[in-house]
Amino acid sequence: MSNAAVDREEFVRRGQAHYDRVLRARLEPEHKGEFLVLHVDSGDYELNTSQSEALERAKARHPDGLFYILRIGHRTAARIGAQSRREHG
Repeated sequence: MSNAAVDREEFVRRGQAHYDRVLRARLEPEHKGEFLVLHVDSGDYELNTSQSEALERAKARHPDGLFYILRIGHRTAARIGAQSRREHG
């Protein structure tokens, strides 16, 4: 999949479908909370507790690649903004 002509929705659909079909059952029991960086075209992936380290290793293998990133066992890879845990009262 070329960087210049990426259909974002199709890319996400392919990445999630590959994860659901091939990787979920194998990875979720032992890697929950880790980051998965998936090279969608080849199916190669990297796992790490650090998203940046997993991405760096994946880019070393596929320098011009596009990667689907998710946090295993979570709906999103990251949260934007802060959430207060203080009690108000």
